[in-house]
Amino acid sequence: MAEIDLYDYELPRHLIAQQPLTCRSDARLLVVHRQRNCWEHSHVRNLLEFLDPADALVLNDTRVVPARLVGMRTQTSGRWSGLFLAADDSGIWQVMSKTRGKLVAGESVTLVDRQHDPVCQLVLLSKLPDGQWLARPDTSEPALDLLDRIGRVPLPPYIRDGQMVDQDRQHYQTVFAERPGAVAAPTAGLHFTKDLLNRIRGHGVRIHHVTLHVGMGTFRPVSVERLSDHVMHSEWAELDPSTADDLQRVRDHGGRLVAVGTTVVRTLETVAASGPLRGWQGTTDLFIRPPYRFRAVDALMTNFHLPKSTLLVLVRTFGGDDLIRRAYDEAIREEYRFFSYGDAMLIL
Repeated sequence: MAEIDLYDYELPRHLIAQQPLTCRSDARLLVVHRQRNCWEHSHVRNLLEFLDPADALVLNDTRVVPARLVGMRTQTSGRWSGLFLAADDSGIWQVMSKTRGKLVAGESVTLVDRQHDPVCQLVLLSKLPDGQWLARPDTSEPALDLLDRIGRVPLPPYIRDGQMVDQDRQHYQTVFAERPGAVAAPTAGLHFTKDLLNRIRGHGVRIHHVTLHVGMGTFRPVSVERLSDHVMHSEWAELDPSTADDLQRVRDHGGRLVAVGTTVVRTLETVAASGPLRGWQGTTDLFIRPPYRFRAVDALMTNFHLPKSTLLVLVRTFGGDDLIRRAYDEAIREEYRFFSYGDAMLIL
């Protein structure tokens, strides 16, 4: 059996959540106790029962950009869809592209808004080795402003085949999102309401933010047999110096760093790889897999992840392979809701 096959599991299709709960914090929470080798069932609204005043809760404040693009090939009117990934200071975009037939440099795509009215043209400049394109829109409107007008929420394909409804613009965004740049939500953070965050602060728990702009690579399944052969995607992240100092003090005084989401884990562990936590920004391609030794994160709140994904590998490395595998079996038996709009797990 290939090594990656150890991270496969069968999931009944009806357990893949297609929309969030009306109240975010009503999501179920499977609380896994590593030292006691057991779990208990709770809800996100009860998270305070598992936190101590000495702890720090760390959230990812990235903001999802409405990055999914729809349009047509200008010359042929053939259907085209794409995903905005980034824009540089000169206004050149980096996009993923999907259409029938072969695109050529110099060709243009007519982008349409959410009412399918044409808005502007996107001129394809050159194709990159990984299949993405460099392109330039024929407008001076800033990229994020244009995307807010015409872009769609880039839902993963397991939610309604990636087709957004208007409510997704709010639902697929955390209540603490601040810094635009992600093309996928840090989904563990979707469970928090402002009321829950206020109650956590009132309990004395510090709440801090890091930033990691989630890319589509986060959903990409591992396609090689051995984990050591997998090429990890890179994502931009930042840990503010004052936040780093406070988090280090929490650990030095015996408190726990409770990471909300695998993106927070990757950010903190990237920084901690070279010593105590400090201010840092850059790209990380850290792939956490056995026998990784964690240096910064003490507890993890996370959603239930896709089979054969780097996220599932990270979670099982953190929680203990056999324990988390059995916890997933329990979640399926108890019909927890899976993936981005689903329920959550807290690993202590």
